[in-house]
This record gives sequence, structure tokens and C-alpha cells, in this order.
Amino acid sequence: MSLLAFLLSLGVSCRITRFITKDVLAARFRSWVAARFGDDSNPAYLVSCGWCASVWVAASVTPLACWIGETLWFQVGAIALTLSYLTGLASSWLD
Repeated sequence: MSLLAFLLSLGVSCRITRFITKDVLAARFRSWVAARFGDDSNPAYLVSCGWCASVWVAASVTPLACWIGETLWFQVGAIALTLSYLTGLASSWLD
């Protein structure tokens, strides 16, 4: 895996993890998991803990990056997600 594919994978993993665990748009998903398995269940904790969710997100992103990390369509999508994450970080830091 190239350095570019690795760094883009890092950005993708950060953005997807943030979306699952914190984003308002995924709140229904988190609520559904809590209702289905219980508020104190491991699945409910998994979808609300960035450290926990990131393991599974990274485990999904890594093989994809290894196989197709050098393709244009992977890089375009990964750049968009990475820029989204970095913009969110900058926005919360600057506000």
C-alpha cells in the first residue's frame, strides 16, 4: 500500500467512525441499535464509542485500500471523506 492510500484510508476511517458514533444523521441508527439490543449492551456501546467502532471501520477499509487504493475512483471518494473530516476538525477547532 502506498503512503497516499494509507493516509487516505486513515481519513476515511476517521470520517466513517465519526459519522457512526457522533453524527446527528446516524442518531436513528444508534437509537435503533440501543432499542434492539438494550442501552447497556455491547452493540450499543460499539456504535457510540469511537475507539471501539474505529477498529471495525479500519478492518473494513484496509483490505479495500490494499486492493484498489491506487485507483482513481477510490482516491476521489477517499479524498472527499478525508477532506470532510479535516474540515470538520478545523471548524470545531476554529469555532
